[in-house]
Amino acid sequence: MTVLVDEPLWPAHGRLWAHLVSDTSLDELHAFATANDVPARAFDLDHYDVPEEIIPRLVAAGAQPVQGKELVRRLIASGLRIRGRDRLR
Repeated sequence: MTVLVDEPLWPAHGRLWAHLVSDTSLDELHAFATANDVPARAFDLDHYDVPEEIIPRLVAAGAQPVQGKELVRRLIASGLRIRGRDRLR
């Protein structure tokens, strides 16, 4: 099981946000998110958007902190990545 979280760089709604992904399966990602009280509405096709303040809790629960480029590289390698142009359909 490898759930990854990147650094919170994305501003929205007065906070900074990060991405939570699995490099194994969406089932693993959803199970981890549910177990850690990440709301289903935070899911965006291949990742969860998570606010900066919960990252320490996610890491304590087993999420591996990585840089954004590493997160994307591993998400693409897993076959789970949804490209931006495919999100519009």
